[in-house]
Amino acid sequence: MSGTFVRSTLILTIATLISKILGSVFRIPLQNIAGDEVLGIFTLVYPVYMTALILSVAGIPLAISQLISKAKVKNEQKEIRNIFVTSSILAVLFGLFSFSLLTGLSEQLAQVLGGQNTKLSIIIVSLTLLIAPYMAVYRGFFQGYENMTPTAFSQVIEQFIRVALVIIIAYYTVSMDFSNEIVAGGVMVGSSIGALLSLVYLRYLFQKSPLKPYSEDKYSLKDFKTTSRKILKVSLPICVGALTMALLNVVDSLSIPFSLKVAGVEGTEINYQYGLYGRGLSLVQIATVFSTSIVLPLIPLISRNLAQKDYGNANKIIVKSQNLAHLFSWPAAIGLLTLAIPLNLGLFTDLNGSLVLALIGLSSVFTSLTVLGTGILQGLEESKMAAWIIVFGALMKVVLNFIFIQLYGLVGAAISTLLIYVLLWLINSYFIWKKTKVKIISRETFVQFGSSILMGAIIGVPTLLLGLQGWGRIEALLYSFGSVLVGAVIYIIAIISLKGISIEELNRIPGVRTLRKKNS
Repeated sequence: MSGTFVRSTLILTIATLISKILGSVFRIPLQNIAGDEVLGIFTLVYPVYMTALILSVAGIPLAISQLISKAKVKNEQKEIRNIFVTSSILAVLFGLFSFSLLTGLSEQLAQVLGGQNTKLSIIIVSLTLLIAPYMAVYRGFFQGYENMTPTAFSQVIEQFIRVALVIIIAYYTVSMDFSNEIVAGGVMVGSSIGALLSLVYLRYLFQKSPLKPYSEDKYSLKDFKTTSRKILKVSLPICVGALTMALLNVVDSLSIPFSLKVAGVEGTEINYQYGLYGRGLSLVQIATVFSTSIVLPLIPLISRNLAQKDYGNANKIIVKSQNLAHLFSWPAAIGLLTLAIPLNLGLFTDLNGSLVLALIGLSSVFTSLTVLGTGILQGLEESKMAAWIIVFGALMKVVLNFIFIQLYGLVGAAISTLLIYVLLWLINSYFIWKKTKVKIISRETFVQFGSSILMGAIIGVPTLLLGLQGWGRIEALLYSFGSVLVGAVIYIIAIISLKGISIEELNRIPGVRTLRKKNS
């Protein structure tokens, strides 16, 4: 494995981490500027868009990177040209189809999502589907040459522009006293412009690149048919795997508004309540960044080791990835649970929906473990099983959303989320154990869980005793920040003292080895 590949892969991992943090954090200023109703509209519409985007991209970047990588070894320039041209045509066709579907059904979708005030957002964000699939082709092309840097920088450009425009447009439209429908629609423009500028950047690099494919043979319809079959054969299973997690978010967008309507909630109040629900989702996305950005890149190693019949090393990778997920996810989840009230006040300006935020925050540990478990099953060549598990979870989520919302209102949706992710984690864990006989929970897991509970109790009890209702945002933020620092110190001391992490694993965490050398 070349040093350039390792470096570019590291850059891609860091860029993905930055992109996901930006994509999670921006919801906080959006809510602060535009309010919970606009955040609710955004949170309702975005999962539908993401599902359409995953379908339109259809796993093409990874598929063409694999196919180009194989063709490159044999120096088949015509094949590389055919892969690039065919994938570009497929991307444009898929993008047009998804765009037409979303815009054509925008009125019906809006009605299902809680009302016609979501229609404008659906139409505007669907424009991104004309750009993103074609942009993904360039990312896959460079990845096929083991150059992850263009993908990394294009991700950061896309996300940074999108987030900046969301905040700017939200501030401007609110200051102009536009309706919540127009504000929500306006902020969706950021997605299209971010994708467009990212495409321009990638296209510029492609035009300058000496790797640009060329063949004297004319591209034909036969080439398209033959190559498209190759691409789709590889890309569709990848698409199914990527779609499964987005499916749960779409289920919430469709079933929670309906369940709230049945429970007697009407009109814009549905958007407002979904905005409160969206507060919790914002923090969960931040809490699960590690599992989605750092742990999952380990999963392709499982496939490689299985192909080499090195089952022992594949199992070691599974164990290590699970240990790391538990190590970071438990304290994050318990921290969100115990600090829900000051975080809600400090980040979102009031205490509305604090119990919802606390329950969704607790569910973040099982969300992380579910994401990881799905990835492990895919690495174990059980993609279909992983997809069916999520489909089952999505169907169960519809049922539980309806039942618990009728009983407990919006809090019921949070209870449903917690229960579903616990269930999905357990099912994933069973099938991973069945395939590998790897222990799903180790002694270290109990130590990490116990250390998190200890940390949560120490920082949580004062939170309950203090009267936070009269506090301002600054006091709440300072208190939350101080509690996080104290909690982190307590957790680290506890897991090291109780051997919840080995010195070897501790040294693998970026920056720890350097810090220990300085202090020794």
